[in-house]
Amino acid sequence: MASPYAMVVEDDPQIAALFQLALQDAGYQTEIMDNGHKAQANLVFTAPDLVLLDLHLPSLDGSVLLRQIRSQHRLMHTRIILVTGDAAGAQRFAGQVDSTLHKPVGYEEVHRVARELMPVFVVSN
Repeated sequence: MASPYAMVVEDDPQIAALFQLALQDAGYQTEIMDNGHKAQANLVFTAPDLVLLDLHLPSLDGSVLLRQIRSQHRLMHTRIILVTGDAAGAQRFAGQVDSTLHKPVGYEEVHRVARELMPVFVVSN
């Protein structure tokens, strides 16, 4: 059985690496997208189980990606963790995300939330 797939959309390489490690340790296969356009292009071909999404990104804002993900039927089961230092911005999207983490965010917090949002795979005999 394959591990669930998580996409980290974060422009700070150190933060992205920390998030990736926390997600991998939680059991996800991960990929980092360092800007909104890369993530948008990747979402054409993939359906992540989880997206860890920075709200403020270069080239294409995280809010645009969030709206695009939520508007696509094939991504309806994608869980989204919004990560931001912008509390007011995060509040605007509270009903559209599965969890919100406020920067600065540590390994333990990302790991815990990722485990809570881990998809359940039912294996039949």
